Amino acid sequence: MTAWPTQKLATLCREITVGYVSKMSDQYVPSGIPFLRSQDISPGHIRSGDVKFISQAFHERLKKSKLSPGDVVIVRTGYPGTAAVVPPSLPDANCADLVIARPGPGLNARFLTFVLNSPWGKAHVRGRLVGVAQQHFNVKVAQSLEVPVPPRHSQDRIASVLGAYDDLIEANRRRIAVLEEMARRAFEEWFFHFRFPGHEHIRILETVDGPLPDGWRYAGLHDVAEVAFGFPFRSKRFNAEGVGTRIVRIRDIPDGRSETWTDEPFDDRYSVNDGDLLIGMDGIFHTAIWSGGAAALNQRVTRLRPRGGRSVGWLLHAVLPKIEHLEAAITGTTVAHLSARDLQL
Repeated sequence: MTAWPTQKLATLCREITVGYVSKMSDQYVPSGIPFLRSQDISPGHIRSGDVKFISQAFHERLKKSKLSPGDVVIVRTGYPGTAAVVPPSLPDANCADLVIARPGPGLNARFLTFVLNSPWGKAHVRGRLVGVAQQHFNVKVAQSLEVPVPPRHSQDRIASVLGAYDDLIEANRRRIAVLEEMARRAFEEWFFHFRFPGHEHIRILETVDGPLPDGWRYAGLHDVAEVAFGFPFRSKRFNAEGVGTRIVRIRDIPDGRSETWTDEPFDDRYSVNDGDLLIGMDGIFHTAIWSGGAAALNQRVTRLRPRGGRSVGWLLHAVLPKIEHLEAAITGTTVAHLSARDLQL
């Protein structure tokens, strides 16, 4: 990229602005205009699973943060600089706390996202963040950010080639999601409705905890899994240069990967390995099986390891409905919190 001339992003875009930044929780509706937040943005793609909605009337009030296909949305806090293009499948959308870049004719929107999401882009964004307690990527930083600009035909070619690989990865992720849903439905049939193979020949007994197939029993979470809680690692020792050990924070759970390291030493009881089941304990209680390699367990993340030869897939599907129920039931002043007591399932 260094061989290409660079230009400030402000000169390459028709407009750079920011999404809505005030309180939103009382504006969400069951259906309506999709309302994107930072947790909905992954490198190159917009996650649709947890997208919130606002009314058409509120959407019209937020003219500044209206989104159109081709706009580039960039995360301000959390994973600052992470970028994705608004797809044609979102002809009407709005957003909160995201930088919005509207590329001009000389800039391919998807090319820009590949630049921002690349190691080069992350390093350049990281060196320009502002804020003390929580660093963030704001409009001024975005406007002054210098990005490499090859000729437009080269941008288009690069975006096309990289996009093909990116789309294939995303298609595989969707296939995995379908398979996971099939596994979840099968689990519910077998373990909740007791319609497992051969169930016709098994008596259903009434117990103090409810009906159960003969020979089955209810068990607490601590009986079937080793439960561990994260360590309060010092954020000042976090880095993105690969120094030390990857660290798992709540935001890393859905993607099963982390781009943050810590050089702080830690006890093995705070280790995370592929196949561990992780639960985020604040906000959205993300629950997933980790696949991002050896890492360290940060505070407010819980690690479960099945006992007695049980599979982690079984543990995931056994725990997930209860976690989802807790997420729906627990309310806080601003953010829902899961406690160790809540995990006495």
